[in-house]
Amino acid sequence: INRKEWESMGMFVNPGNQAFQVAVNSEIYVDKTEILEYTNKVMNTLQGYICNSRPRRFGKSITANMLTAYYSKGCDSQDLFSGLKISEASDFKKHLNQYDVIHLDIQWCMEPAGSPENIVSYISEKTISELRTYYPDVLPVDTVSLPEALSKINAVTQKKFIVIIDEWDALFREAKQDTTIQREYIQLLRSLFKNNVTPQIIAGAYMTGILPIKKYGTQSALTDFREYTMLEPGPLAPFVGFTQVEVKRLCEEYPLDFDQAQKWYDGYIFEQAGHIYSPNSIIEAIQNKSFANYWTQTETY
Repeated sequence: INRKEWESMGMFVNPGNQAFQVAVNSEIYVDKTEILEYTNKVMNTLQGYICNSRPRRFGKSITANMLTAYYSKGCDSQDLFSGLKISEASDFKKHLNQYDVIHLDIQWCMEPAGSPENIVSYISEKTISELRTYYPDVLPVDTVSLPEALSKINAVTQKKFIVIIDEWDALFREAKQDTTIQREYIQLLRSLFKNNVTPQIIAGAYMTGILPIKKYGTQSALTDFREYTMLEPGPLAPFVGFTQVEVKRLCEEYPLDFDQAQKWYDGYIFEQAGHIYSPNSIIEAIQNKSFANYWTQTETY
């Protein structure tokens, strides 16, 4: 990475591609970049707001990091994606590193925010502060509303943002009983994604977490999001976990007894993608050269 790229990267605004680079560098990496063909297709449409809920260890953060690496202006990712499936798409370069991206990891924000009740103010203040470094003449010092900041920037540049939120439901898991905090957080999401200005300032949004949006009645205001779950994965089914074809190829390469892998880890069947396996379990089995209950050991339920 060169100095110019380093200086252009932010924590929340236009991050770099290092997080996805680490995934690609890993000994076992399964190319799921074709999901970008779908997000490119639905950009600037009513289907461009996606909530993709998955269990733990099913590649949620890797996907969020991949989307950021592909869309963010804060890096040059052509070499990183070269040779991956998305590079074969006709519109590969059209969208590559062309957007101001806001990437929020709500779980990560918990610690620097200090407490759940500070999450919303922390996110707004830090994001606006970073935006001001990009657009110093556009955002007055008294700008405290994130949607207002995005709207002001769009009015000057005529360019739209992409918003990526990882672990979007972390606040609901950390503050289960605090409805005041939950309402404040939902109000922030509503102000970003549920108003007449949203289509003018946001080209697309991708939220991922464990819980689906409709889990809570307070989230009915986010109905503009297309929700893809483990029960109804829709067109994202091939990207939820490892497909059977991918697992067979991994078992041949390393090697691993596919019949045993199927008995242990063949956990889902989707109409659109067939049999889907837990990525965590397959990778652990390959690296440890043994079969065990790896996925259920990642969390207490």
